[in-house]
Amino acid sequence: MALKSHYSEQAVVECGCDEVGRGCVAGPVCAAAVILPYDYHNDLINDSKQLTAKQREELETVIQRDAIAWSVQELSAQVIDKINILRASIQCMNNAVADLSVRPELLLIDGNKFFDQHHIPYHCIVKGDAHYLSIAAASILAKTHRDRLMEQLHEEYPMYDWKNNKGYPSPKQIAAIKAYGRSPYHRKSFHIKQLDPVLF
Repeated sequence: MALKSHYSEQAVVECGCDEVGRGCVAGPVCAAAVILPYDYHNDLINDSKQLTAKQREELETVIQRDAIAWSVQELSAQVIDKINILRASIQCMNNAVADLSVRPELLLIDGNKFFDQHHIPYHCIVKGDAHYLSIAAASILAKTHRDRLMEQLHEEYPMYDWKNNKGYPSPKQIAAIKAYGRSPYHRKSFHIKQLDPVLF
């Protein structure tokens, strides 16, 4: 099923927003904001989780070329630990919106929680990346950006296998944390059941 090109029936400047990395135990949370042309169509753009890494990389170039404006931002593990992952995810989306070269008139937010810092109307849409092109495009840009970042960090700490797990709590990463402890890129506020059973 093709994703919808717009939410509003009027030709307003809509911006899709999504984040990636909320469930990771290491690395930053990343968010993207994307403004596509009002009646834009691309049958290949989909929720980033439904695409292969190669498809995401190819679509990243297409989205950056076709978008009216786009931005990708990140917030570190230290910020996540300080303000919590939900606030960090929302702040990251707001930062991406602030960085756009064009001011949106409507924000389409993936998920069910948001606070707006820019006095722009918004709609929260659960699984929005499976319904609206601009949100799916944002999910792709955020995902490709974060994946590259985790692959770079892997070179610094290869024992955690970030090039493969991208910071998610895989068995190999959990075993490495047991053996080596947490790195500076690990979220200290995130507790892992296999490591911190007393908290569960």
